[in-house]
Amino acid sequence: MTSEGWGTPPVEPISQHYIVCGGNALAHRLAVELVEHYEVPVVVLVPDRTRDHAPQIEQLPGVAAVVEYSSVTEEALRAVRVETARGIALVDGSDQENIHTALSAQDHNPGIRIVLRMFNQRLGDNIERLLRNGTALSGSATAAPAFAAAALSRPNSVQVGDRFLHIAYDEDIDSSRICVVADRIDRQDLSRIRLLPEQEGDSAPFVRLASAFGDDGPVRRVRGAGPGGAGPEPEPSADPAREPAAQPDRAAQDRAAQDRVPEQRPGQEPGQEPGGVAALQALPSEPPIRIGWSRRLRWRLLDTLRYFTSARLRLVLITALAAVLMAFGLLWYLNRDFGWSLYVSLLDLAGAAQPDQHADAAAGTGTGGTWQRVAQVVITFCGITFAPVATAIMVEVLGSGRRGQPRNPGAGTRDHVIVAGLGNLGTRVVAQLHGLGVPVVGLERDPQARGISAVRALGVPVVVDDGPLEEQLRRARLKHSRAVVAVSGDDATNLEAALEARAGKPDVRVVVRLFDDNFARHVYATLDNAASRSVSYLSAPAFAAALMGREVLGTLSVFRHVLLIAELRAEEGGALVGMNRHDLEDPGGVRVIAVRLADRPHLYTWNYADRTRRLEPGDRIVVAASRSGFARLNTAVVDET
Repeated sequence: MTSEGWGTPPVEPISQHYIVCGGNALAHRLAVELVEHYEVPVVVLVPDRTRDHAPQIEQLPGVAAVVEYSSVTEEALRAVRVETARGIALVDGSDQENIHTALSAQDHNPGIRIVLRMFNQRLGDNIERLLRNGTALSGSATAAPAFAAAALSRPNSVQVGDRFLHIAYDEDIDSSRICVVADRIDRQDLSRIRLLPEQEGDSAPFVRLASAFGDDGPVRRVRGAGPGGAGPEPEPSADPAREPAAQPDRAAQDRAAQDRVPEQRPGQEPGQEPGGVAALQALPSEPPIRIGWSRRLRWRLLDTLRYFTSARLRLVLITALAAVLMAFGLLWYLNRDFGWSLYVSLLDLAGAAQPDQHADAAAGTGTGGTWQRVAQVVITFCGITFAPVATAIMVEVLGSGRRGQPRNPGAGTRDHVIVAGLGNLGTRVVAQLHGLGVPVVGLERDPQARGISAVRALGVPVVVDDGPLEEQLRRARLKHSRAVVAVSGDDATNLEAALEARAGKPDVRVVVRLFDDNFARHVYATLDNAASRSVSYLSAPAFAAALMGREVLGTLSVFRHVLLIAELRAEEGGALVGMNRHDLEDPGGVRVIAVRLADRPHLYTWNYADRTRRLEPGDRIVVAASRSGFARLNTAVVDET
């Protein structure tokens, strides 16, 4: 490995290039995004050529140079020609290191575009004020919603104005559909999926039928060719020599023509090939979570009790409370007076009741019989128990600092999500699920993992153990869970967690973080009720767009494909001014789904009908685009400006 201060020789003189600092998965995907889709020169600065994703980055055909430095120093920035670069992306290292590098790059090149990865989003927002032309993004924050939504079998959504956009499949597609975003969906062969396929008009099937009959043949009646299935009658041929020897059966023609038109699925556009279909839909509110309020309330109460007490204290409290309730029920049964029974029970519980005197009991003037006295004794002794238990709870919480101690899931944990791997992404996923009111249990092998303290601060139980994964899942109460989300940094470990989870509970929902597409294809082909996501695949398009000066509102996943939702503004003198919907969608991979006109900036017009109206300065458009489609659109805008 090259040590700091030595480095590799500077790259050949180059300008107007983009620099990617890092050798991790995000750096790899970002380099691919810039090279393949934006077609710009890229120089990658890696800490070690032999580790992580650096060897794969060196094999990318469009990368201009790969430079090795153990850390991003002033010398390293000069080696990658930061003074002549158009942009730099810092996607590795800690928040502090990235901030320092961003400020150094700005000193070398005041006009450079800077995109830095920050885990602390609040700090990132403040750092953006120090940068003249910079953006702070979080890869885990971009990808976490997709993982959380997949765990709940709930569509991930992106908010645009007052609507929430999400992806619906096949039978779930309804009248709120905006456009079809994918077809040819086959779980056994995900390579067949077409993202944002070319759209055809309603007349396309009729044009194909006419072409199939040929230009020289007579026009025949075709079922469905006109209103009510009636079409034009065959015209007699003017030349008897050209008259066919035998006319085929008309019913057979109708059946043949019908067979040529593939059966359409719900939401399928005319002319699309058969297979699963995905559509972009808009909802007035975010899709609800399928967890009943009573179940959430019970989990909250049990979790609060577990938060303040240990298992032994809970056993004492529950036993004493059960005894008090049984004694109160006995008093109520003997006296048939609820108010008086409650009054006596509370006095006994506080130790303030007046017992029967022996003379009163002998004369029959006591307050109750033998069973009533037994009940009062039980309540009194239980009341004596509550005082020291309450004191022990206060000492344990305040004195011993229980808030930071490990806490395993209790026996009442039900219908929860197990998140395996508490790194940056795992911490984000736990926080999001917890914020939605979903019970969560964390699972981590490394006791020094940075996310453990953050998860415990939320009151979420964590299983920390480096033993067999099967035992860890058992302690996390896999048998009673609803989903397992494996989001460690290693594909093999995540796949192992998914398979172990399925072995322990065959019907559990599994969400796996995988970088390798081959792994992902096998997961979809062999496991039902499973989903695969890639952090770098979901976040790299947003980083690339930010590096080009474009803002992405969010990303939606169609299996392993990414759909970007972005809003673009037509600036005075910019390339968007004068373009219409046809111009924007012509390259393919782009759909204009909403327009905000300059004179009505707060009104979103969905599926703007006028395809010929040209954009004016101040107009805004919301687009749904594939990675390549958005890159082409962005490149066209940048080139013309």
